[in-house]
Amino acid sequence: MAALFVMGAVSFAQPGQALDQYGNKVGVKDVNATERDGILVFESKDKDFKFWFDTRVQVDFGAYFGQQEWADPIGNGASIRRARFAVKTQINPDWYGEVDMEVANGSFELKDAIVRYSGLENWQFSVGSQKPDFSMSRNTSSRYLEFMERPMVVSAFAPSRHLGIYAKYNNKYFFGSASVLFQEIEGQETRDFVENNNKSYGMDEGLSYIGKIAVRPVNEDDFGIHIGGAVMYDTPKTSDEFGFYGGTRFSCRNATNISRKKYLDTDDLKDTKFNLIATAELACHYDGLRLESAWLSDWTYMDPDKVVLDRPYHFQGWYVEGGYLLFGGKQTYDSGSAKFNRTRNGRSWGDVELALKYEYINLNDFENRLTDQAIFGGSAELYGAGLNFYLGKNTKIVLNYQYVNNDRYANGKDKLYCGLDADGKATKDYKAVVDAAGDAGVNYHMLLARFQVAF
Repeated sequence: MAALFVMGAVSFAQPGQALDQYGNKVGVKDVNATERDGILVFESKDKDFKFWFDTRVQVDFGAYFGQQEWADPIGNGASIRRARFAVKTQINPDWYGEVDMEVANGSFELKDAIVRYSGLENWQFSVGSQKPDFSMSRNTSSRYLEFMERPMVVSAFAPSRHLGIYAKYNNKYFFGSASVLFQEIEGQETRDFVENNNKSYGMDEGLSYIGKIAVRPVNEDDFGIHIGGAVMYDTPKTSDEFGFYGGTRFSCRNATNISRKKYLDTDDLKDTKFNLIATAELACHYDGLRLESAWLSDWTYMDPDKVVLDRPYHFQGWYVEGGYLLFGGKQTYDSGSAKFNRTRNGRSWGDVELALKYEYINLNDFENRLTDQAIFGGSAELYGAGLNFYLGKNTKIVLNYQYVNNDRYANGKDKLYCGLDADGKATKDYKAVVDAAGDAGVNYHMLLARFQVAF
């Protein structure tokens, strides 16, 4: 006979029965605790119930050098890039729940909060906060990225976690999904913007709609090809700032998180009616080789009653990156989510991956000069090389070298120096820059390192 303490009293239940904290009779199953590649998993004997923790820590370091003498200094530093704690539960074969929290550098953020149903063959439906199926790079877990940060164009255009409604269909050779998105789920500041804009201005929160398809003409363990594309129809949200509504803004850092400078920034594009954002992807893997490329583009449509344009604003960019495992390891692809997964090491001690990339982003729109409505948000290209050391199945050390070349318009909304004027003095005004020596725009090198453990 088992004894349970319920609300300060002692309650008794028959063998195979139990009471919850409210005195209700509940079913009982024995569970087994196992360690699976460093993850603690509790699972019922009939395999219907499973409960586990998913935790990761990423400690980053960054050093920057080689920028022009007239440029703003770029601070070196260190950061707890991620400190995640997630609880995941397969309630039964059809229902799944997850809560994922971020506490890096002392700031709390809610990441995933998911209720998911998968009781129909090849289908999955979910509600809550999660990443929508749009960008392959955005949806790849930060644990399995080839470089420390995602490409600039992904950071600028690809949506991250949103409160939404999600559906997807998947088989070996085809993936399709549809999403309806509400607000982003980030920190307390974002939520305050949403609530105060609702209370003070009665603003609608805004909606976004995403559709994605991917075909896999080859999809085997050691060889696969991914061809994908997605489109997003996005209306303005109230989560950007208090009292600001009906606008769009695109900005990003130079594929690094230690330096907080955002050279690339369109500033607020007020009176936006809607945005169309599209991506096209081509990726493959073969044994230890992994290649990934994508083009992303935005068309910002303004309210014609308030802004006169020749055509919608247009911003775009692309990236190509690849990696190869040097000691016989295998790259893996997650068919259920159309993205890359963790590597399989080629040696008992682990493996080493060599990675290379090129990326480009353009947040300038010169075509609307006739209406004096051109946008000068800046453009940049970046070259990168990396070494990833996989030490066992849970530890990873990342070393990255990157060189970035910003143009003269990449001045952080007129806050950062972008060249020299006719008198040889540093200026933040791109119109005053004299580029006789080809020295406009800030160019610099960076050395980055990450120490990661996932358990």
